[in-house]
Amino acid sequence: MGLEPEPLFQAWSYFRRRKFRQCSDLCSQLLEGPHGEQAAWSLKTRALTEMVYVDEIDMDQEEIAEMVLDENAIAQVARPGTSLKLPGTSQGGGPSPAVRPVTQSGRPITGFVRPSTQSGRPGTMEQAINTPLTARPITSASGRYIRLGTASMITNPDGPFINLSRLNLAKYAQKPKLAKNFSSVVLSIASALNWLGLYREAEKQFKSALKQQDMVDTILYLAKVHLRLDQPVTALNLFKQGLDRFPGEVTLICGIARIHEEMNNISSAAEYYKDVLKQDNTHVEAIACIGSNHFYSDQPEIALRFYRRLLQMGVYNCQLFNNLGLCCFYAQQYDMTLSSFERALFLAENEEETADVWYNLGHVAVARALLQTASSLAPHMYEPHFNFAVLSEKVGDLQRSYTAAQKSEEAFPGHVDTQQLIKQLKQHFAML
Repeated sequence: MGLEPEPLFQAWSYFRRRKFRQCSDLCSQLLEGPHGEQAAWSLKTRALTEMVYVDEIDMDQEEIAEMVLDENAIAQVARPGTSLKLPGTSQGGGPSPAVRPVTQSGRPITGFVRPSTQSGRPGTMEQAINTPLTARPITSASGRYIRLGTASMITNPDGPFINLSRLNLAKYAQKPKLAKNFSSVVLSIASALNWLGLYREAEKQFKSALKQQDMVDTILYLAKVHLRLDQPVTALNLFKQGLDRFPGEVTLICGIARIHEEMNNISSAAEYYKDVLKQDNTHVEAIACIGSNHFYSDQPEIALRFYRRLLQMGVYNCQLFNNLGLCCFYAQQYDMTLSSFERALFLAENEEETADVWYNLGHVAVARALLQTASSLAPHMYEPHFNFAVLSEKVGDLQRSYTAAQKSEEAFPGHVDTQQLIKQLKQHFAML
């Protein structure tokens, strides 16, 4: 019988792997003991916070209502490299639009779906326009801001985890580490001016707050205001000044990487995402963006390593398996291509995701036809014969697969993979 890990260490492992429900349940078991551990209480508060966390600091894309009702005066003709509203050219030697797809604003598609890229999410003006019938008033506010509850309200069978009326706040204020977790669960920073579109007034308030107390959240809010005012260079300088005071802060480095990516400076963005991974090797956005950059830089084998890392971390959705299938396809690992696409089809939640997967499957069918043409043009090479045999075997065309595998063996008798494929096909034929 193997040795079981210490319960608190196992709970911390669950938290690092983003399995917050298992982490919370295990911490609850530790707290039920005769001497409830303070570390278990702190870890459970962090797990509950992550389960219902809404990133209010993230940069939102301007909706239709904000664009119509916006009264802020912003320069219409900005210098190149100083505006997010103008389609910029590639500044860092990244892939051209002929290789990497771009958005309507001229910026490259990122490897991570952020809230600003979900223009069709429920509760927005765009979704209301595309919907023929509506039964409630329409606002431009994102549905992310409507929180049905906070982490303090997550209930257990014995009642709520944190009862605010019975807490001694002075006691927790004397313990900074516990106070930070407690405030993350219960409190949120007021940003009403920013939500109302009063960016200049919000800028003054955030600068005043920075003078009173230097905090990372305040820097992020202030940078968000500068981005709303189309001042990415000012936001970059603000992030870099924040890194001088908070070295290695992941959110600040990630903010710099996002701005570089939106300004089409892909190489600089990739370097900052790598710096993020040096501080936090489980950062999903950094891993996904680096993997996407390698894929569009004609390095699918390296991109495959990053997407497999996401799979090991517990990310399990249609988009990930779709990307895995594409990376395997372009890296000529055809044994994993169709199985990844099948898993992506199984996990697809709507018609758009299903259409994306079938579009990529169409490329596999086209590749099969191209490999057949290549094998006829260059019969002395074993690669097109073998690749065509592998794809035919995966789609169920065993007879053509066997014929192509025999041609591959004639061209290269010592190819081990071809011999294994022929052996596998003979076993299939024997079972028929």
